[in-house]
Amino acid sequence: MSEAPDTPAAPPRPDYRKAEFLTSAGKFSQCPEDSGWEAAFAGRSNAGKSSAINSLTGNTKLARTSKTPGRTQLINFFSLSPEQRLVDLPGYGFAKVPQKVKLEWTKQLEAYLAQRQSLRGLVLLMDVRHPLQPFDQQMLGWALAAQMPVHILLTKADKLKKGPAGNTLLQVKKELKEHGDLVSVQLFSALKHTGHKELIRVLDGWLTDGSVYEEEVIESV
Repeated sequence: MSEAPDTPAAPPRPDYRKAEFLTSAGKFSQCPEDSGWEAAFAGRSNAGKSSAINSLTGNTKLARTSKTPGRTQLINFFSLSPEQRLVDLPGYGFAKVPQKVKLEWTKQLEAYLAQRQSLRGLVLLMDVRHPLQPFDQQMLGWALAAQMPVHILLTKADKLKKGPAGNTLLQVKKELKEHGDLVSVQLFSALKHTGHKELIRVLDGWLTDGSVYEEEVIESV
């Protein structure tokens, strides 16, 4: 039996301030090469997904924002390094998009979550005032079925006072307690730029964890 190859070193901690637009995909089949490490951002059209990415990266022009929910209908990839990417998934629950388009994007989102091998975790954004809506539950279900870690951002935390926001956080954590370490939750405000440290800690864990290579080494033996 041939000697097992050395396990490749995990990539270094990413610098989110150096994020750059890489490419867009209209369909799952158009995504770039499925290698390296990705963390995807998903959420309802009005959850503040693009604003959260821009706040994290310090670049207000990186992810396109719009006053009209549902404008982002492409899978957008942002490069952090040659091996690491952030992914902005289309906002689901488009308010002014035909039902046929909604169904097609539901299909594309499910395919991405189920089949994308480089995807290490899903950041699921929900408006802190309206968490765990049916579409949120559906996304959560897809991710958990694939045993994928999910980190929930309760966005627009600045819209609530500290007490009510904290109560919502505790309530959501309680409802998702059964999923254990696979699901984590935090408050986040793109407007106030709060919640970055906790989010970065989660992303760093997903994008630098060397365990992704272990199966490759075993399979090659």
